[in-house]
Amino acid sequence: MYNLTLIPGDGIGPLITDVAKKVIEAAGVKIEWDVRLAGMAAVEKFDTPIPYETLESIRHYHTCLKGPLTTPVGGGFRNVNVSMRQEFQLYASVRPAVSFEGVTTPFGNIDIVVIRENTEELYSGAEHFITTDGTVIAAENISVVTRASSERIIRYAFDYARKNKRKKVTLVHKANILKCTTGLFLAVGKEMAKDFPDIRFEDRLIDACVMQLVSDPRAFDVIVTTNLFGDILSDLTAGLAGGTGLAAGANIGQKASVFEAAHGSAPDIAGQNTANPAGIIMASVLMLNHIGEPEAARKIESALRNVIREGACVTPDLKAGSSCTTAQMGDAIIKKILS
Repeated sequence: MYNLTLIPGDGIGPLITDVAKKVIEAAGVKIEWDVRLAGMAAVEKFDTPIPYETLESIRHYHTCLKGPLTTPVGGGFRNVNVSMRQEFQLYASVRPAVSFEGVTTPFGNIDIVVIRENTEELYSGAEHFITTDGTVIAAENISVVTRASSERIIRYAFDYARKNKRKKVTLVHKANILKCTTGLFLAVGKEMAKDFPDIRFEDRLIDACVMQLVSDPRAFDVIVTTNLFGDILSDLTAGLAGGTGLAAGANIGQKASVFEAAHGSAPDIAGQNTANPAGIIMASVLMLNHIGEPEAARKIESALRNVIREGACVTPDLKAGSSCTTAQMGDAIIKKILS
């Protein structure tokens, strides 16, 4: 029996996390969920998007499955996801992008993992307005890249590649222009590559990387990069593999880890029972592997892939004209697990 934190989230979040809970239970993993609020649901009840009780639950249980959150517009609230990453030093964002048979994409057999430094650079919060006589005339953002954080994330990428029998790590940067910040990141990568002679190392400028991804994505294996570039590349690679509706992410820290679907809360379809649960189910797969339940993770991913491949009961975004609901797609996945 595991005790873990569950944040249902906003919009479609409560529905898809409920499906994920049932799928995990069907795979034989017993979890006592500590259900906590964040995002708009928390603002409405606690007047804050990240209540103290939610933070304490994650600190206590160390592992959290999180539905998509909506950051309130205005009112001085920071992005909830960014705040959580910094609160728990969730330094490694791990975003696999893997093709699904049955989903039409420009390329087949995509299998790329984007590993993103998750706590600093342009997302460190060091930004402000410059005003004259009460008028905003400019805005500044300080990009912070430290050697310690660069070493930590790049080592994580090499360790991940070695553990998962990956053959290559590509470090993405813009060191020809951003010579100090991404220049430091690149220098650390070149130094660290010497400790991993069994893993091929290369580096790419961000613009060249983007061009190659949309022309020959199979040239990439593991990508490691800074916060802003990683934010963009993880969604690009998800799009190449079928869209963010199929993608999940792991946010890994030394004392806590948070697993989530890659997509947003989709308030426009909330309550319609048509949301694709694949992203949160893949997040569950990442979480189960993380806590030491690889067989259950394998069963769930195999069942999800079979349901999508067969196409008999998938949500409308996966098959035009389908009348299958979110709950029904979850039931089809559970049936595969139990068969």
